Amino acid sequence: MFIGFAAWAYQALRPPPPKICGSPDGPPVTAPRIKLRDGRNLAYQEFGVPKDAAKYKIISIQGFASCTLDEDVVEEFGIYTVSFDRPGYGESDPDPNLTVKSMTLNIEELANKLELGSKFYIIGYSLGGMITWGCLKYIPHRLAGAVLLAPIVNY
Repeated sequence: MFIGFAAWAYQALRPPPPKICGSPDGPPVTAPRIKLRDGRNLAYQEFGVPKDAAKYKIISIQGFASCTLDEDVVEEFGIYTVSFDRPGYGESDPDPNLTVKSMTLNIEELANKLELGSKFYIIGYSLGGMITWGCLKYIPHRLAGAVLLAPIVNY
């Protein structure tokens, strides 16, 4: 009887499987997404001047908050920024095997699919600082520069 109760309690406390955006029972897809080489989707949003006219192309990596740039600064300096939903958040598919290296390679693939060129900038805000360090370690040849804003990392 105890084993039966334990099995029932385990099933009752176990969370339901996630509902993936765009799946039959999941929420609708509203953001642009790219398909990664492993078949998952990564949602993103573009800000600033058109990509072709931009002097600076930046990928913004956020933790659990977001930061925006003043519209006048964006226009004056010709800044194009792309932000994305981390795997498992927003409209991006989850990655059960997520590591700093795989996240870094996702960013490189995002830059390739959006045709940001051979070099781009990275801004890591808060928890995004950890991924920025990953970019510095795994894809330094692709970075024109990196910025850490209030990073939560071990320096």
